[in-house]
Amino acid sequence: MNQKNLEALAAQVGSLLATNGQVLATAESCTGGWVAQCLTSIAGSSAWFDRGFVPYSNEGKQDMLGVSKETLAAHGAVSEATAIAMARGALRHSRADWALAITGIAGPSGGSPEKPVGTVCFAWAGPENSVHCETCHFDGSRDVVRARSVEYALNGLLRHAQRMKA
Repeated sequence: MNQKNLEALAAQVGSLLATNGQVLATAESCTGGWVAQCLTSIAGSSAWFDRGFVPYSNEGKQDMLGVSKETLAAHGAVSEATAIAMARGALRHSRADWALAITGIAGPSGGSPEKPVGTVCFAWAGPENSVHCETCHFDGSRDVVRARSVEYALNGLLRHAQRMKA
């Protein structure tokens, strides 16, 4: 997935959010704001994109989004529990209806046998206190893992937002 395709996917997200009268916030760790960059490449995105958080460190996750030390200690930064806390924190600290969160190990180092390089956890929090989370493993270089994470996060938001509308 190249940048042009990611931006086209971001435009689909924007169209759905605009149609639904909803707003999005992002909380990105391993993607470093790439989702937000794709979203803001769309003219008029301020109508449906509120803000992006890039809490790369554990301290950033705690300070910016309210992820607890206990969650980080018990589950680690790369976990569904942390992704959920990041998404919920992004909702609390924004005017958004939806938040997506990404935390993972893009590599080339930092992995472990339990969480190898390419492990990425996602969460989508939305209306009616809905929350969905998934963990994926992507093979490839750091850039490939990050690009696939952006794609997966945007596709996940489309999937969950469409389900909520139905």
